[in-house]
Amino acid sequence: MHHSGEPSFRESVDLMFDRAVALMDLAPGLAQKIKVCNSTYTVRFGVRLRGKIETFVGYRSVHSEHMEPVKGGIRYATNVSQDEVEALAALMTYKCALVETPFGGSKGGLCIDPRQYDERELEQITRRFAYELIKRDLINPAQNVPAPDMGTGEREMAWIVDQYRRMNTTDINAAACVTGKPLNSGGIRGRVEATGRGVQYALREFFRHPDDMAKAGLTGDLDGKRVVVQGLGNVGYHAAKFLSEDDGAKIIAVIERDGGVVNAAGLDIEDLRAHLIATGGVKDYPRGQYVEDGASLLEQDCDILIPAAMEGVIHIGNAARIKAPLLIEAANGPVTFGADEILRRKGCVIIPDMYANAGGVTVSYFEWVKNLSHIRFGRMQRRAEESRSRLLVEELERLSADKGLGWELKPEFREKFLTGSDELALVRSGLDDTMRIAYQSMRDIWHGRQDVQDLRVAAYIVAIDRVAATYRSKGL
Repeated sequence: MHHSGEPSFRESVDLMFDRAVALMDLAPGLAQKIKVCNSTYTVRFGVRLRGKIETFVGYRSVHSEHMEPVKGGIRYATNVSQDEVEALAALMTYKCALVETPFGGSKGGLCIDPRQYDERELEQITRRFAYELIKRDLINPAQNVPAPDMGTGEREMAWIVDQYRRMNTTDINAAACVTGKPLNSGGIRGRVEATGRGVQYALREFFRHPDDMAKAGLTGDLDGKRVVVQGLGNVGYHAAKFLSEDDGAKIIAVIERDGGVVNAAGLDIEDLRAHLIATGGVKDYPRGQYVEDGASLLEQDCDILIPAAMEGVIHIGNAARIKAPLLIEAANGPVTFGADEILRRKGCVIIPDMYANAGGVTVSYFEWVKNLSHIRFGRMQRRAEESRSRLLVEELERLSADKGLGWELKPEFREKFLTGSDELALVRSGLDDTMRIAYQSMRDIWHGRQDVQDLRVAAYIVAIDRVAATYRSKGL
């Protein structure tokens, strides 16, 4: 969605970077060193399919190796380009710095429409792509660790890790060469939902600060807030599901590739998702009104707008008509540089992508650590926690009985208190903590500096500052 007179996605990211650097005091040349993409590898490989050799083009871009390994997803889409992959790699650098996961930024992509191939063909293509990257150390537990992105998921990661094992038969840490794996191949509980869960935690944190809500003209909490979600893929689906089921938000509209569906009373996300999987779209969904021009629903009157699909969907062509006072970027780069200017002038508060969707890389970090430690989280402490809790509960009950007080513990307290932390509980705890601390680091700059008017610049300042500190400690 490249509009005339608008910078490309990569230029957009660089311009946002420049806006932040202008407010910082960096050593000469350091900003340029941080900004540029270190390297992009383009691979063209052939796979024999349906009786002929088909050639594919793929990329793996490394933006910054200030920390290693570098981290970033692999995207399967027809419009994958070097420009896009480099923009996403840059965002990964800043994202990891902002949420303090010890990785540099990278990204990969393959120009392919995965819906045009069956599973066996996709496996051949994925393994061949992985082979080309592995032999150049562009997939390696210590150097470069991919993850799923648009068009890829657990299945593709399982193929990649198996390909890596075949080529590195004695690497004991082979499982750590990618994240987002299925549980039976070394994955971690809570990874599939992680980015959507992170969006939920980000919004919860935002709504804990009355000053921040006031900037968006919002009051109260998430309960009853009207939400529009664009994209019901992995991220949008989980964000919409959790916000509606856990926090009482009303998803009044969902935009998908074939149009949008509206229901002022709130959509049942599970039900809609089932329809989407069964029919491939939202058209003919019986419990909502279908709108053919889905993009027009971005301009719907609502409290929170969640773009969770492609980059560049909010651009200079439609930004002025966006009514949402709060926008949270679940996707990468959904707002162009030009649109960002327009929305800021209107007073719209934007929770930026590099923070909002960092839940994915945060839980990927936990998975990588799990793989390197060769033990699942909670395995050793869970029952110890439970038995200590049981001691306390039994003692309280004994005291109550002794003194004939006649009080007893609520059964649900008993049950909750007696449950030790399993892997999922620990992953959620770590994710929640990460999202809170990162938000507060942005918020301190947003409120603490006169020259910082928005969260995006605040996020860039925090991130660039951390990358710069790493370079300084290296003597660069």
